[in-house]
Amino acid sequence: MGMWVVSPNHKLIASSEFRLGGIWILSINSLLLHNRDDLSGLQLSGNKVRKLEFLLAEAVAQGSDCVITIGGIQSNQCRATAVAAKYLNLDCFLILRTSKDLVDNDPGLTGNLLVERLVGAHVDLVSKEEYASIGSVALTDMLKEKLLSEGRKPYVIPLGGSNSLGTWGYIEAVREIEQQLQKANSVVFDDIVVACGSGGTIAGLSIGASLSDLKAKVHAYCVCDDPDHFYDYAQDLVDGLQAGVSIREIVSIQNAKGLGYAMSTTEELKFVGEIAEATGIVLDPVYSGKAAYGMMRDMAENPGKWEGRKVLFIHTGGLLGLFDKTDQIAPLIKNWRRMEIHETAPRKEGIGKMF
Repeated sequence: MGMWVVSPNHKLIASSEFRLGGIWILSINSLLLHNRDDLSGLQLSGNKVRKLEFLLAEAVAQGSDCVITIGGIQSNQCRATAVAAKYLNLDCFLILRTSKDLVDNDPGLTGNLLVERLVGAHVDLVSKEEYASIGSVALTDMLKEKLLSEGRKPYVIPLGGSNSLGTWGYIEAVREIEQQLQKANSVVFDDIVVACGSGGTIAGLSIGASLSDLKAKVHAYCVCDDPDHFYDYAQDLVDGLQAGVSIREIVSIQNAKGLGYAMSTTEELKFVGEIAEATGIVLDPVYSGKAAYGMMRDMAENPGKWEGRKVLFIHTGGLLGLFDKTDQIAPLIKNWRRMEIHETAPRKEGIGKMF
């Protein structure tokens, strides 16, 4: 389903000193490469495509005529599902979580919402309070029962596409990385770093890395909840695959949520801007931006832990989430000016035709 042949690995840092977001990385001699899973196709759908390849294959095999999924108002998973479903001629029903002040209003067309609504997804809004008290599983079950009563054949995709079946997407991703390294006779990574928002990506990466010849240590930076929640949830996913491993032995999870899910500090957004200006790579503010920020802080605070390490950072996508942060980002970006045109510059009517 994804349109990548391989997710390219771009060199990001290969020096003894680098400064980002006020963080100095001093003399750790690390090599940091960037895996571009944000370039996976389906309108920049990122890591979600890997899970959807397996989940939607099951939906089609079961004869479903529509899919249901759930997430936040700017959910990358929901947008990816809406686009992928349309590719397969399936209707898509989205349950989106928003504030109680906005739940009765048109959600607008910012970021992911624009793409979802353009491709014809059906949007149902719930408040954060309703979501917290009822839960994602019960909410999707309610919509499923309604659609069944209307004669539809719905397939439910869980929050983030993170269940045991979806985990196969990133087990396969490790195989892809191994193949890239073999073909290119490239550097072997000591560490793989990724954001964690629902648990499926880290479960797949961790199992894949532990079973592969890579033997790279997986580091996850969670952008919501807390590490214990994701250790437990990812353990349930690998148990569902009967993998017979302890997730705590194959992945390290650290907290990088900052103010909370999808909430950005000025320092985090400055960091995203500095990464973009320094490398041309745009991180999203909700997932990879926070994970990279957390990783760089860890490198600064614990240089011995990363000394001489070869690190692969996986960019999981989410570019459209930046459009929901324009009010916060605008004061941080100053690189514009009115062009100075000297009064002696010759002027002639019609000489500057635009077409």
